[in-house]
Amino acid sequence: MKPSGKLTRNIGGGFVISSSRPAVLTDFDDTAAVQNVAEMLLTKFGDPTWHDVRQRFRDKELTLNEYQEITFRNIQADRATMQDYVKQNASLRPYFKEMWHYCRESQVPLAVVSQGLDFYIEALLEKEGCGPVPIHAVNTRFDAKGINYEYRYAVPGKESLGNSKGVVVDSYREQGHYIVYVGDGMSDFEAATRADLVFAHRVLADECERQEIPFRPFTDFGDVLKAVEEMTAGLSRNGKGPNAS
Repeated sequence: MKPSGKLTRNIGGGFVISSSRPAVLTDFDDTAAVQNVAEMLLTKFGDPTWHDVRQRFRDKELTLNEYQEITFRNIQADRATMQDYVKQNASLRPYFKEMWHYCRESQVPLAVVSQGLDFYIEALLEKEGCGPVPIHAVNTRFDAKGINYEYRYAVPGKESLGNSKGVVVDSYREQGHYIVYVGDGMSDFEAATRADLVFAHRVLADECERQEIPFRPFTDFGDVLKAVEEMTAGLSRNGKGPNAS
């Protein structure tokens, strides 16, 4: 259940502002990033059989973390090489950098929530000068044997399923934030059901519509930025902004 006393929709699409400052949580692959960066790396450096492993995941024979660990096990590149490739070939979605700048100046938390791997997310954000941004993703450590994985955001008792985006959403809600969530895939649906305002496209938009979860379609972060600007402006008028006395 969503807590009361939060930002609520008004007739005409505006917002009635009360007490909660927003936090913007966004998926990474195909959302904050234009491309699916994980698949870019697998295409460039992975074993060609990764497509077969992906199909097994889509057929629900494998969990997402099993799919990732199997496919990246055969990657033919080190961390630095893959990060360089990301910096040269991947890009952030339009208006993401403006969103980052506004959130930084307005003291609005902005974080990446991904079931992908931290090292390639870090690379693209670094390239674009967007930092520091909290990254709630699969933590990786490279050694002579390959990649080691750590899942810090798993549901207690369900660690074998990997990270849960819903766990991350809950952690920000517990801090008193109104949750703005941006995503594109089925892995975002759990988070979408717990967020206050959802921006969705692709598979997530279809699933939200099917299950009657309210959402706003998006193609870039311009609409997200506009919504957050409206929220923070309302808070400032009510004396709850970062510069309120």
